Amino acid sequence: MPEAHPDSAQIIQDNRDYTLFSWSVQQATNPIHMVGGKGSHFFDGDGNAWLDFSSQLININVGHQHPKVLQAIKDQVDQMCFAGPSFATDVRAKLGKKLAEVTGLAKSFFTLGGSEANENAMKMARLYTGRDKIITRYRSYHGATMGSMTASGDPRRWPVEPGVPGIVRVFDPYMYRPPMGGSAEDWADGCITHIEEVIQMEGPHTIAAMLVEGITGSNGIIIPPDDYYPRLRALLDKYGILLIDDEVMSGFGRTGKWLATQHYGIKPDIVTCAKGLTSGYMPLGAVIVSDKIAEFFEDHMLWGGLTYSGHPVSLAAAIANLQVYEDENIFEHVNELGEHLGKRLEAMKRKYACVGDVRYIGLFSVLELVKDKKTKEPLAPFNGSSPEMAKLAAHLKSKHVYAFLRFNWAFVCPPLVITKEELDAGLDAYEEGLALVDEMMGKAAVGAD
Repeated sequence: MPEAHPDSAQIIQDNRDYTLFSWSVQQATNPIHMVGGKGSHFFDGDGNAWLDFSSQLININVGHQHPKVLQAIKDQVDQMCFAGPSFATDVRAKLGKKLAEVTGLAKSFFTLGGSEANENAMKMARLYTGRDKIITRYRSYHGATMGSMTASGDPRRWPVEPGVPGIVRVFDPYMYRPPMGGSAEDWADGCITHIEEVIQMEGPHTIAAMLVEGITGSNGIIIPPDDYYPRLRALLDKYGILLIDDEVMSGFGRTGKWLATQHYGIKPDIVTCAKGLTSGYMPLGAVIVSDKIAEFFEDHMLWGGLTYSGHPVSLAAAIANLQVYEDENIFEHVNELGEHLGKRLEAMKRKYACVGDVRYIGLFSVLELVKDKKTKEPLAPFNGSSPEMAKLAAHLKSKHVYAFLRFNWAFVCPPLVITKEELDAGLDAYEEGLALVDEMMGKAAVGAD
């Protein structure tokens, strides 16, 4: 761990004075001066080590400063920093072939992130089908560019509305909070019939694709019933509608497989990815398409392009990153540690009055916090916060646990290389914070192991 940086305060001030921070009212920003990291920790300018319990933006899958990925970047820089998108390169061929292998799809179009990937996926679906509409879900996030933001159901889309035309939204497989006050049992069956009714009302001949997150990410880690994706795949096939699977957050080991939808035995028509593709070491996204879509563009124009599509340094980082997953048995580690995480989360649900639900798959998990377990009243309002959530955030920060808290959700999404001891240390800090929340609500812990 480095020593304290002598100019840390000035660096923070210069960042505030000369740069804009995303998703922020600028005067309210209070950034941490980050100076480095290793494994599951990053270091700040005051010489503190933080346990990175959110993998930055749920993307540092192989941890901070993995030597194999760093070396691949250095080697590629020495060989060739840039080639335009119309050139063939060895790294482009190698990564394209690897992505076809692990996804079961055919060809990749490279972007610089998830937003661009989803923009291009929607464009390709419209070009391929000749239809205009895209179905998405209300509790979703697909990016911050105009099209991907409109496609999101997330409240962050509100300021850009009306956005792009042709987006139709449906409700999610959210078993803890079924829409219209129904039961979870009824909604487990009804969430697909609801989508079919929307398709019929909109006109199947007008709908190009349905865009879904493999596992919903920043809107609450919504894990569908086991039969949701097989039924959805069959429904979309019935009407000739493509399935676009946004694996930007849930893909590449986060759930213990290459793609979250692989848990359900289905193959999408298009996969979009980013984040875990390079573990954030270089900017890269991809649109991976099926054989039939790839074949279509053999004799039809692909109306799309980016100056930095197929950037060699980004591709080299991805190749090394994917190799680390395999060489170090990362997915097996995720599945093993995920079982332990699930047991601890379930124990928290039993013990603390404020924990209404826990959802987890691999190292992709969330605690949903409530004021009352019976009524399920959220601990913070939708698209808002509360004193209780602020208390929890402040406690975790005091313990130097870097956590992602949003609305009434407390996420646990650490780097995939985290050790059991590190995971337990972070979860211990969460439990201390949950006890403080229970105290604020005037409720004692409801049980213990």
